[in-house]
Amino acid sequence: MSDKQPITGGDFLIKEVACEDIFTPEEWTEEHIMMRQTSIDFVNSRVVPNLEAIDDMQEGLMPSLIEEAGELGLLASSVPKEYGGMGMDFKSSMIITEGVGGGHSFAVSFTAHTGIATLPILYYGNDEQKKKYIPGLASGKLKGCYCLTEPSSGSDANSAKSKAVLSEDGKHYILNGQKMWITNGGFADLLVVFAKIDEDENLSAFILERDYEGITMNPEEKKMGIKGSSTRQVFFNDVKVPIENLLSKRQNGFKIAVNILNIGRIKLGGVVLGSAKDGVSYATNYANEREQFGRPISKYGAIRQKLGEMAIQTYALESAVYRATQNIEDAIKDLEDGGMNHADATLKGIASFAPECAMMKVLGSEVVDYIADEAVQILGGMGYSAETRAERSYRDARINRIFEGTNEINRMLTVDMILKKAMKGEIDLMTPAMEVANEIMGIPDFNPPSDDIFERHLDYIKKFKKAVLMVAGSAAQKLMMSLAKEQEILMGIADMTIWTYTAESIVLRVQKLHKSQGAEAAALPIEVMQTYIHSAADKINVSGRDALMGFAEGDELKMMLMGMKRFTKVEPFNCKESRRKIAQACIDKNEYCF
Repeated sequence: MSDKQPITGGDFLIKEVACEDIFTPEEWTEEHIMMRQTSIDFVNSRVVPNLEAIDDMQEGLMPSLIEEAGELGLLASSVPKEYGGMGMDFKSSMIITEGVGGGHSFAVSFTAHTGIATLPILYYGNDEQKKKYIPGLASGKLKGCYCLTEPSSGSDANSAKSKAVLSEDGKHYILNGQKMWITNGGFADLLVVFAKIDEDENLSAFILERDYEGITMNPEEKKMGIKGSSTRQVFFNDVKVPIENLLSKRQNGFKIAVNILNIGRIKLGGVVLGSAKDGVSYATNYANEREQFGRPISKYGAIRQKLGEMAIQTYALESAVYRATQNIEDAIKDLEDGGMNHADATLKGIASFAPECAMMKVLGSEVVDYIADEAVQILGGMGYSAETRAERSYRDARINRIFEGTNEINRMLTVDMILKKAMKGEIDLMTPAMEVANEIMGIPDFNPPSDDIFERHLDYIKKFKKAVLMVAGSAAQKLMMSLAKEQEILMGIADMTIWTYTAESIVLRVQKLHKSQGAEAAALPIEVMQTYIHSAADKINVSGRDALMGFAEGDELKMMLMGMKRFTKVEPFNCKESRRKIAQACIDKNEYCF
């Protein structure tokens, strides 16, 4: 990192970031690459050959696979060595998460176990709780699940009706309630359960063991996709929970849920990245093997356009996910250097980048949906057949836009969290927003674009940020407290923000690659960069215009629409040829080419 002020979540909108200040996937160490490959090899050797049996929920198969992953250390990356873990950094846990991304239902069970089931105890448990439960979770001998959602609560988690009352002898909490959509519920040994004590306003969290009397379950849910992941409703009928199994403090459950969901959101970005790369690779394999009219379909422009765009979207996701991951890693380290313990530093570091976590959840889930859909199209009739992984991937991908809070909720959270940071004085949005408002009233800058490709594209990014600030600033000023109710406008601003962050992540990644490895190594990524920026400009323009027309009118609207046109103007570029080059690289390699 440079000697600049520390980066915090959301301030990318108002700061210029140097390429030296971000992490790129080209910088993985040999150890990181080996960890990722171990994860991929495990999925390819133990999961993929058993996909049918997994989807049929063969008795004991999923728990045994989790145990095998534990034997390889894949469950223990985030766990300190004192509790039987590997004590690795946040970035290491992300690359393992990516590595299992091609594992379909296994990836869901794996990430639920290592994330939302393990981390509440690891980060909020006391020493006794961690010593008792974490080693088993890290090895896979204990499997975990997370019980938050209820039939009536949905996105409003704190409205849960499950209740706990202290027993007369003061030794137990008596828990009653119902939870639904509980991943790993059918075989979990430990349950992290959220309920309100007495008439508390906020949730508390409890650690339950499977054999506590009064825990019952409905049969497995029948689902569209991820059929091999155990999903059950869980009922608690006068369950006696020892008072020492209260997790953290009373009424701290909602805070636990929010912070763990932040982690889950960026981890989802990592796991779907692995799935997206996998999807590009098997679509390319098929296109190279399938012949029509006497030649492989990979030679046809329509197929190459698809393969090229699939690779571009995957590269974009990878660039943004690992940029955010490193920012979180740096924040954690800064807090630890300041004397904070690792668990608190991790939670606070991740929370400081909660907007980026939400953005990566939205971006990743929609990219992998796109990849899965295009893979089915490339395979044609075979893509619709259950004989291929494309069909399974298409069904499995759909849940990601609902997991960890729906994409609509996460879009609104993105804007809300950035605006709240501004209100708290953590980032200064108002000054640059006012500067943009003044700029659109002035004479446009007619300077010609820079001849340097990176300077030119970074200038585009600056203007994209101005577009976001113009729309967000004027919406906040005009609508004020009612902005929270204007969900369509908030979602439009969120889309502009996500595309801007992702576009900047690509430019900085490619610029850094060009500086470190030279023009030849950066040649194909430059094609990706230019094509993505060209598309992002159009999408930002459309979302911005729609948002503006939702609240502005008259001369004010006309002025801002002119500003939107100015801020999203890019030089003409032949995207078709770039997609062809990118597709050809995948075709030659017979897999995702980056």
